[in-house]
Amino acid sequence: MTPANSDPGTQLRTAWDDMITSLQAARDALDQPELMPAPATERNLAEGYRYLAGYLHSAIERAFHDDPQRPQFRNALSVITRGTIDNADAIYFYAPLDGRNSYLISGRMGDSRHWRGEPPARGTPRAPHYLIFEASSGGLTGDTGDLGELRPGVKSQTGRLDSSAMQVEADGTFKILLAPKRPPGYAGNFIATLKMVDKPHPIDPELGPARYASYVSGRQLFNDWEHEEAIHFDIVQVGAEGSQPPPYTVECATRQIRQMGEIVRGQLHFWNAFWTIPMGTYGERSGSLPGVAFPRNAFNRINAASGATGGGMSTNLYAGGVFELAEDEALIIENRIALQPNYIGFQLSNLWGESLDYANRTGSLNGYQCVPDADGVLRLVIAHRDPGVPNWLDTGGHNEGFMAPRWAYSETPPQDQWPRIDAVKVPLGELRDHLPAATPVFTPAQRQAQIALRQRHVQKRFRSF
Repeated sequence: MTPANSDPGTQLRTAWDDMITSLQAARDALDQPELMPAPATERNLAEGYRYLAGYLHSAIERAFHDDPQRPQFRNALSVITRGTIDNADAIYFYAPLDGRNSYLISGRMGDSRHWRGEPPARGTPRAPHYLIFEASSGGLTGDTGDLGELRPGVKSQTGRLDSSAMQVEADGTFKILLAPKRPPGYAGNFIATLKMVDKPHPIDPELGPARYASYVSGRQLFNDWEHEEAIHFDIVQVGAEGSQPPPYTVECATRQIRQMGEIVRGQLHFWNAFWTIPMGTYGERSGSLPGVAFPRNAFNRINAASGATGGGMSTNLYAGGVFELAEDEALIIENRIALQPNYIGFQLSNLWGESLDYANRTGSLNGYQCVPDADGVLRLVIAHRDPGVPNWLDTGGHNEGFMAPRWAYSETPPQDQWPRIDAVKVPLGELRDHLPAATPVFTPAQRQAQIALRQRHVQKRFRSF
């Protein structure tokens, strides 16, 4: 660390050097065994550098452009910044907050009658299938680089609001107030930014019982990729409208330069350790979570999202596993639904946690995109080659990778009503012997049309203007 009384050029150069040191430590997470990277295959190494670059992209935005007084919504993950087994059906968004203040989110959406259980609109733009906002304290998962941040009480959700409870005007406009407490008489959309806890903070016991939100995040989930469109919304700190930031300083620049490198280092180190230790991706070890560690060609116990499972959307139930397939093998997934959720998704990713290509390939499928069998079971097939069935998940040539089913419930149901999911590996050449006789044939022309629709949607979802 350079003394503050040194000349500005030296301060900035030293901060830059510190940032480069952090980025080199992040790079080491790609191939140094003690940092628990994905297996050092040629493809994993190549994709690892792309993965690192995605975190560099997001770290630049977060380090240099987060301003809780004049916040903006940004992509937390996207088609170019993939990781954490990101959901291919989602826009992940976040904005920084100072939960001691009040904020107003406003926006306009397409027709949202499907949120109320009504048949979806036809011939008009529709809102995403599901939307959720969550206010949280404790920083984004992974920034510290230390699995200790998963300890209960390190992070707290102060409030949330999802599409099942949102009030939307007839013209599609909406407003959401975020504040420490709901104002007297206020009956509109509200998310609390303050939570009082009754246990000491496990790392900083002097913190006190008040947990103020440091950011608001959420998901827009798309079911029907042809007709549902993204919502564009903005956020302002109440009372700070029209304010201007102070002039940029050397002190601010040096802090942000270092922060950029620290974010990338923390994220690379944290997620390597997360997949390896609690999730037991390469075999259970000390620290793996019983029943939660990922099995091969099977699924762990379904869990509600929590700090112990790396966070996630708080209305989700999750399961996970690792597919491991030879060229002539297929994995049949059977998903049985007892109580219909708000959303059903199934995503594949590489062992860095980057979602597999979901625009140019079918690296994911959701409940709307799947063709259910006559018995109501959703049967999906993971294979390296197109087996000519509707519900094919394309490995993109990966011999192994993560499997991530998700089910969203606005209110978590009793466990006896949770979904069931199973997997069985079969020879690819015998696949239809293990599927219902009525399983349709999906032609190459149908597959091409399916991919073209996906390409159009993904391009539109992540457009820059």
